[in-house]
Amino acid sequence: MIDYASAKAASFYGSAIRFAKILISLSAGLLLSACIVPDSSTNNSGSLASSWVRPEDPQEQLGAREHPVVLAKYGGEYSYPQSEKLIALIVGKLVAVSDDPTRVYKITVLNSPKVNAFALPGGFLYVTRGLLALANDSSELAAVIAHEMAHVSSNHAMLRQEKLSSTALGEQVVAEVLGSSAAGQVALAANQIRLSKFSKDQELQADTIGIRMIGRAGFDPFAAARFLETMRAYRAFLAGGKSTDNSESFLSSHPATPKRIELAIRHARFFGAPGIGDRGRERYLEGIDGLLYGDTAEEGFVRGLTFSHTGLGITFNAPKGFRIDNQPKAVMISGPGDIATRFDAAVLARQKSLTSYLKSGWITGLREDSIREELSGGLPSATAIATGDGWRFRVRIIRSGNQLYRFITAAPQTSTKIDLVSEKITKSFRKLNKLEIIALEPLKIRIIKAGFGQGQKYLASRMKGVSNPKSLFRLINGLEKTDKIQQGQKIKLVSEG
Repeated sequence: MIDYASAKAASFYGSAIRFAKILISLSAGLLLSACIVPDSSTNNSGSLASSWVRPEDPQEQLGAREHPVVLAKYGGEYSYPQSEKLIALIVGKLVAVSDDPTRVYKITVLNSPKVNAFALPGGFLYVTRGLLALANDSSELAAVIAHEMAHVSSNHAMLRQEKLSSTALGEQVVAEVLGSSAAGQVALAANQIRLSKFSKDQELQADTIGIRMIGRAGFDPFAAARFLETMRAYRAFLAGGKSTDNSESFLSSHPATPKRIELAIRHARFFGAPGIGDRGRERYLEGIDGLLYGDTAEEGFVRGLTFSHTGLGITFNAPKGFRIDNQPKAVMISGPGDIATRFDAAVLARQKSLTSYLKSGWITGLREDSIREELSGGLPSATAIATGDGWRFRVRIIRSGNQLYRFITAAPQTSTKIDLVSEKITKSFRKLNKLEIIALEPLKIRIIKAGFGQGQKYLASRMKGVSNPKSLFRLINGLEKTDKIQQGQKIKLVSEG
C-alpha cells in the first residue's frame, strides 16, 4: 500500500472500481527499490550496473531501462538467500540445455504476494514470492522459469507503454509531494507501464520450448501441466473470494485452459510416462521454508476483513461479503452491487483545512455544498459527494497530525447502499494500540512434518492469518480433498512470525 516512512506517491487515475470512467485523480504510495543480483552492483536510481548489459545488444538495453520501473511497480526485490540458491541451481540446469547457453539471465524475485512471472527483453526474468509459495517442487518452478526463458529466446519478451492518461493536475500532485526526485519520476512511470500480453500462439510456443528444456535438464516434464492445474485451482480459489483478474494478472496472461494442459501433457509424454524426471520437492521446500507470505509490514496486513498498518498505527474493517485487496498503490475493498472503496494516505500541510483540501481540484465532479467537517473516532474528518457519468462517490478524509487518510467509495447512481457501505468502513477506522501493534506479525511459509494421524483438517487448522484455511491448505500443498497425508510427510503451512 503506502510506504509510511516517506512521502512517496504516484498519480492514480480512475474510479474506485475497474469499470468506472476516469473521474478522480489521486496520489498513492509506491516503494522504490534496487535489485541486488550476485556479482553485480546497482546505483542509487536502481539501474543495473553496465557490466550486466552488453552495449551492442538493444534488447538488453531495453530490459535494463525498464528494470527499475518494474521494481517500483511490484514492490522491489525480495532477498531470501535460501530461495536465491534454489533458483540459481534451477536456472543453471536450464541454461545448460538451452539453445543459447551463452546468454546471461538476470533473475529477480519480486516482493509481491501476487502470483506472477514474466520476462523483459535481454534476459530479465521475474517471479514473485507469491508464485514461490504456490509452487510445490523444483520442477514446477523450473517449468515456469523455462517458459519465461522461452519467451526471451523467441523474442516474445517486449514491453509496451500504456497510452498516457495523466493530466497536468495528476503530475502536479506528484510533483508537490515528491518534488523532482528520481523516485518521483520512477513512481510516475510505474503508474503508466503495463506488461504486454503474449499471443496464444506465443504462449503455446513457449510451453513447447519450456517443457523440452525441463525434460532435457532432468526435471519432471509433467511439471508444466501440473502447475497449470494448480493455476486453474488458484483462479477458482480467488473467484470464491470474489476476486477479479486484471490485465497484468499471471492468470489472465497465462490462462490454464484444458487445451493448454492437454498439449502440455502431450509434449511431456515425448520423454516418457508420468513418474520420470526429478521433482526436487525436498530441495524446494528447504528453499522456501520461512519465506514471507502475503503482505509486508510496510504495506500493511490484511487479516480476513480487517486491514491494519503497524507503521501508520491504523486499522479498519470491510463489511461482510466484501474483499480487501492490498495493492502497491492503495487498498481496494470490493463487494457486491458494483460497490468498491479505495483507501490511501497522503501528507497534508498542517495549516491547510480539510474543506480547502477537498476543494483543491483533485476530485472531479465534487459537490462543494456537500462538504461536511466532523470528528471521526476523535480525529478531524470531512466528507463530500462527487458524481459523474452514472457513478456516485462518497469521499471521507481523516486527519491525524499532518497525515491524511482518504476513503473513496464508488457505486452506480442507482445504488442505494453506497452511504451504508461508506459509513461501515470509515466509521471502523481507528488508531491501533501498542499491544495490537506488537501482536501483528508478517505471515511466513513454514515447512513441517506431519505427525501420526494428522490429516488435512487438523493441519489446516494450524494455518494462521488467512481466509478459507482449508482450501488454501490444499491449494499450496497440491492436495485433493480425498488425499491422505502420511506420517513424516513434509507440509507447507502459513503461520505468523
